[in-house]
Amino acid sequence: MTLWNRRQLTMAALTLVLGAYPAHAGAVLDRVAAAGTLKVATDANWAPQSFMNANNELDGFDVDVAKEIGKRLGVKVEFVTPGWDIITAGNWAGRWDMHVGSMTPTKKRAEIFDFPAVYYYTPAAVAVHKDSKAKTLADLDGKVVGATSTSTFEAYAKKDLTLDAAGAPPFEYKLNPKEVHSYENSTTAFDDLRLGDGVRLDAVVSSLPSILDAIKAGYPIKQLGEPVFYEPLAIAIEHGDPELSAKIADAVKAMKADGTLSKLSEKWYGQDYSKTN
Repeated sequence: MTLWNRRQLTMAALTLVLGAYPAHAGAVLDRVAAAGTLKVATDANWAPQSFMNANNELDGFDVDVAKEIGKRLGVKVEFVTPGWDIITAGNWAGRWDMHVGSMTPTKKRAEIFDFPAVYYYTPAAVAVHKDSKAKTLADLDGKVVGATSTSTFEAYAKKDLTLDAAGAPPFEYKLNPKEVHSYENSTTAFDDLRLGDGVRLDAVVSSLPSILDAIKAGYPIKQLGEPVFYEPLAIAIEHGDPELSAKIADAVKAMKADGTLSKLSEKWYGQDYSKTN
């Protein structure tokens, strides 16, 4: 069999696996089908969503979700780990095809991205050092707060958060910090917070699962007060490929229907965050 014939058979098999496409399928979906690989961007240091495990392999809730989507599309998943600010800036230029990294869909981000599906909902909360004398969020007025750069957590701390996605409940600003320090990810912010109360930071705004995971890992921090807001979190792709968006949406819908998302959430968080109630 010639190389050309083998290539034709491979393309035909991938087309059968991925399903029947319109005559002019999007460029990204074409590339995924041709390569048999879906390149997924996520964070390498944001447990329990995504992190490097003891075997030096990416693991976590977002990683498992991405793998399951790839499985349902009939392709392998290859992970890349660019910085959050690079991901949210857009202009991916084919370096990756999809982002599974707990991105909040907002109108501003929708200028750059399509959000095929919301796959879970998570509370955001405030962490302080275990020696902090703060009893309420009001006790942090005029203090120094850390958060991931360009994240909804940073936007909340700066009182510039807009949650306009479907399913996002209303919230109130309960922090009045003097300064907001930006970090590459929540873990590096926790690293500064663990140095001591007020040494570099007085508090960190992050996802509650990440705060609880850091506490479990031995960080001398604690949650302060109730969650400050709840956010729907979505799969993201760049504009221009509605066929790929539809395939991802179908996969996530099926994962919700058969309980896969619930099971993955229970596995990593101990509760089902895939639903709003």
